[in-house]
Amino acid sequence: MAQVKKYTLAIVLITSLFFFWGFIHNLDPILIPHLRNAFSLSHFQASLVDSAVFIAYFLLAIPAGLIMQKFGYKSGIVVGLSLFAIGCFLFVPAANTMEYTFFLGALFVVACGLTILETAANPYMTVLGDPTKATQRLNFAQSFNGLAAFLAPIVGGEYILTEEPKSAEEIAALSEQARNLYIQTETASVKGPYFILGLIILAVTVVFVFTKLPDKKEEEGTSSGGVFRAFKHKNVSWAVVAQFFYIGAQVCVLSFLVMFATDVSGVAPSDAKYYSGAAGLAFMLGRFIGTFFMRYIAPTKLLLIYALLASVLTLVVIYGTGMLTLYALIGIAFFMSIMFPTIFAVGVEGIGADTKSASSLIVMSIVGGAVLPPVLGQLSDSTGSFQLAYYVVLLCFIVVALFAWNNRKSHVSETAGGH
Repeated sequence: MAQVKKYTLAIVLITSLFFFWGFIHNLDPILIPHLRNAFSLSHFQASLVDSAVFIAYFLLAIPAGLIMQKFGYKSGIVVGLSLFAIGCFLFVPAANTMEYTFFLGALFVVACGLTILETAANPYMTVLGDPTKATQRLNFAQSFNGLAAFLAPIVGGEYILTEEPKSAEEIAALSEQARNLYIQTETASVKGPYFILGLIILAVTVVFVFTKLPDKKEEEGTSSGGVFRAFKHKNVSWAVVAQFFYIGAQVCVLSFLVMFATDVSGVAPSDAKYYSGAAGLAFMLGRFIGTFFMRYIAPTKLLLIYALLASVLTLVVIYGTGMLTLYALIGIAFFMSIMFPTIFAVGVEGIGADTKSASSLIVMSIVGGAVLPPVLGQLSDSTGSFQLAYYVVLLCFIVVALFAWNNRKSHVSETAGGH
């Protein structure tokens, strides 16, 4: 009982981090169409929001791991939260300058903070308490990530999205003075939500600074040969590739959903945020239900089934019409839910001293979220068809299905990690 009380406050505080980074990530589907409208962006240009966010995971994953090893989890969390708050505050000058590139810079700073937070919080949660219940604690914390995925688009849409946005043609027809005033009004709506979030994160940072947490530094690894030594394990190599494509698919599906709802399914801009929230809810439910199914079905077998079903639904997105395509996207969100943690768990299974190196490499592969959305955006712009561009997503799910098939003999029984 004393052991439980010792870790309770730390577990509560770390769990809150899962909610906060889930919330900021799931504001992106609202921010992307808003900035696209304000600056009259192409699909490719709008997709750079995701690139600014996910390139940070590639650049910061290994440095974040080194911070954990040298200074411990608490220091890493404080550094991550500080960058998170600073990035949120940078949205104010970005809005004042009315320059799209400044918004991308602010998002990059936020994402640097999130990379360090995720690198610290996931393993820290596993060592806080009974080792036999580590995965249970992690899955519980991830449920708050799912809750944020449901709430963020609705809250963000209420305070950021314009009720009746002007089309690119209407904006182009305005005088220069009227156009600047319109852009100023649109970008100003972003300042309040991100500034308030920055204040909240700053307050959370102060709480972590003055709260005594269990000091659990990363143990020194016994593996030699550098971080890339982990590639000698076949399951690690496969997991890096599969995670690259999975995160690319996740970002393409969730980040473009509001734009897809308005451009393809004919949903009013003021209502699109609710469908994005529904996708977040489907994602959260999918994780709970998937975890339950794993009691009876091998995780890799379930992953294969989910990847194939997601592929079928992607074909509906490409060739369907009207609201059916939007419902298919929400269905895809459900079947994506178990993919990241299952790929992660299989990737680090049975590799001993190379586990930390493999973890860093798999986190770095999240850069797929920076690379593949611009490919989808460019394909949409060049073909003139938003739906045909989702062949990029179909390819991603085929890669995940191949990963599941090639690792079908894996003995991993529970998932760990999460995104």
